[in-house]
Amino acid sequence: MTPATIRFEVPPGHPALAGHFPGRPILPGVVLLDAVLQAAGLGQAHLVRAKFTAPVLPGDAVEIALTPRAGGRTGFVCTCGGKTVLSGELACEPAP
Repeated sequence: MTPATIRFEVPPGHPALAGHFPGRPILPGVVLLDAVLQAAGLGQAHLVRAKFTAPVLPGDAVEIALTPRAGGRTGFVCTCGGKTVLSGELACEPAP
């Protein structure tokens, strides 16, 4: 895998926003992690580490930067408006 940046937007009507949290919706971390996995095109993977540093709100555009690392690992940094919202590393194998 070569370094890559993928962009996606959180639609204001995303179903995960309705209950997370009433009155101040934010994108659940699991949805953001799923976007990282999809962007990386990974089959089986496990999360080595993740650090959530800021919320992702309805209508936000998120950029996912992926960086290959030694040992089949992939580093990732998610930014929103130039601010890091999530960073971490996956240990993985490419999808078949």
